[in-house]
Amino acid sequence: MQYRREEYLELMTFVRLGRPMFVELFGPLVGLDKEWRAQGASEEEIGMAAFDWDYVPVKDVPGCTARPRGPSPVIIEDNSEYRIERDFLGRTLKLCKATATIALPMDFPVKTMEDWLRLKPLFAFAEDRIGGEEEIEEARAAQSEGTLIVARIPGAFDTARELMGAETACLSYYEDSELMHDIIATLSDTSMKVWERVSEKLVIDQLSVHEDLAGKTGPLVGPAQIGEFFKPYYRPLWDMLSSRGAKIFQMDTDGNINPVLDALLDCGINSLYPMEPAAGMDIVEVRKKYGNRLVMLGGIDKHVLRRGREEIRRELEYKLQPMMREGGMVFGLDHRITNGTPLENYRYYVKLGREILGLPPVQPGKTGWRRMAF
Repeated sequence: MQYRREEYLELMTFVRLGRPMFVELFGPLVGLDKEWRAQGASEEEIGMAAFDWDYVPVKDVPGCTARPRGPSPVIIEDNSEYRIERDFLGRTLKLCKATATIALPMDFPVKTMEDWLRLKPLFAFAEDRIGGEEEIEEARAAQSEGTLIVARIPGAFDTARELMGAETACLSYYEDSELMHDIIATLSDTSMKVWERVSEKLVIDQLSVHEDLAGKTGPLVGPAQIGEFFKPYYRPLWDMLSSRGAKIFQMDTDGNINPVLDALLDCGINSLYPMEPAAGMDIVEVRKKYGNRLVMLGGIDKHVLRRGREEIRRELEYKLQPMMREGGMVFGLDHRITNGTPLENYRYYVKLGREILGLPPVQPGKTGWRRMAF
């Protein structure tokens, strides 16, 4: 089912309960399509359209803060197994085609302040980052038709990791805080100038940031680093946008973020996904602790789908319990559907989830899925 912008915002801000949302956030991992075809899946099932997932139409705000401006990647080597390229930051990236859809860096361009200062102009504000009047009018028209308008910003930690690698970025909070402050101050200045100007002409519904700042054992930054480095960037921007009508400040991060949830909320974050159970994230316990201060997407253990029906039922009955259906929740798997997930188990998961949520059965021939991660 397609949700209108207004319905989605009411659900996520606890204004109106309405119909629960049941979605597929990310879709299958590379290789699962071959497994499912061998098990008799239709092409509509492979593409997720056959499951009639809920979604809300999304349009990015006309403006650019999340992607630095630079030349197109240069392909160094491309064969049936992998592709190696050099990106606009000067990094060498390798994509293993059989197992991944995202190329991973083999090296990083920033080790010193001097290195950063050479790249800083790519991240700095410029007038051409702001969308034109025609683009803004298109966004305004889409919003009036029920589309959610989303503004994106580069992550405080995510950007440093892309520039330095995770280990150097983490050490730099302690060993080169001047460098970290300058990187984040640049991101903050650009984001504020762009979205302040755009939001004068267009209501931004949601501010989104990608971070991936945690692993299974916990976050790579603590509350002190979030308070010192993240908050001066996130909080003023969110205060400005929320005063102009924005309702959701959403962060995408994997891993166990329980130790830093309070610090993130203090930055203005009020929406998180995908809430990975394998990393210790329990959406029921988070809801009990934070109530309507935090809305969530995901949270259903993807690994359970490789097991038997009884485990799938236990997971769904726990995660989809009545308390979790009181608003502020979009139900879905906590990340990509893993290889080794039997097609019949996935079909059962969809059927049972819809039954528990009181949704009608999937109608043959009816389609409606759209990737919900935004």
